[in-house]
Amino acid sequence: MQYCAKRPAAMARISGGVDAPQLTGWVQFYQERGCVLVVARISGLPKQSKTGFFGFHIHQGEDCSGTEFSGTGSHYNPTQQLHPKHAGDLPPLLACGANAYLSVRTDRFSICDIIGRTVVIHSNPDDFHTQPAGNAGEKIACGVIYKGR
Repeated sequence: MQYCAKRPAAMARISGGVDAPQLTGWVQFYQERGCVLVVARISGLPKQSKTGFFGFHIHQGEDCSGTEFSGTGSHYNPTQQLHPKHAGDLPPLLACGANAYLSVRTDRFSICDIIGRTVVIHSNPDDFHTQPAGNAGEKIACGVIYKGR
């Protein structure tokens, strides 16, 4: 059985940009033995998605500034892997109405690796094929990952 702390070791408050100002939510990161549990609770997803899926990644940038969140940079990829093997590649969010919930375990990074980086939601699903970032569309929401309390 995996160990999961009751409090997240890190989290990010998600806010939508000009294309999705109603989008909001939290992403929490729990350190477990040998992996990190990522839990996302998102609301206000736009309805223009054709599939209901939205790309969801950790990016290397340290802030959500700039036009279309340009301060987030590209996917977090410290070992220079091809997509979809970037450390920051996560499964897409699936909208249920305007909401999404995701819970996934990954061993591609530790909590210490991602503090200060950003979580990004994209307008389209990641195709897990196109280089360098999966053709996931515009960045519509962002949050900076900070250490939990």
